[in-house]
Amino acid sequence: MHNNQTQTITLELLPEVITRYLSAHRAHDTATALTAFTSEATVVDDGHAHHGFAAIQQWLSRSATEYTYTIEPTDARAIDATHYVVTQHLEGDFPGGTTDLRYQFTLDGNRVEQLTIA
Repeated sequence: MHNNQTQTITLELLPEVITRYLSAHRAHDTATALTAFTSEATVVDDGHAHHGFAAIQQWLSRSATEYTYTIEPTDARAIDATHYVVTQHLEGDFPGGTTDLRYQFTLDGNRVEQLTIA
């Protein structure tokens, strides 16, 4: 991949740490999801930044219990070796009932350094 062009990839080609996070998030497995992040990671969701393990753990726990929903990955793209975007379709009892969210991952080695959900 060159010239900063995104490349559509299959979900199987995503780095293991991303698929581990996505599977754990879908299963509401906060402990496993947390293992995907560096100790200094940042998650930005709904305009709010959550920095470090404790804040990310609180965010994961809250997002697992606030609403009931299903998550289905619909698209995966590789930007470069450390940047990936996964689009997920959510349906549930949250305001609006359905939405497509882009999970933008920045990796540091085999851990997630930043996750931005928009």
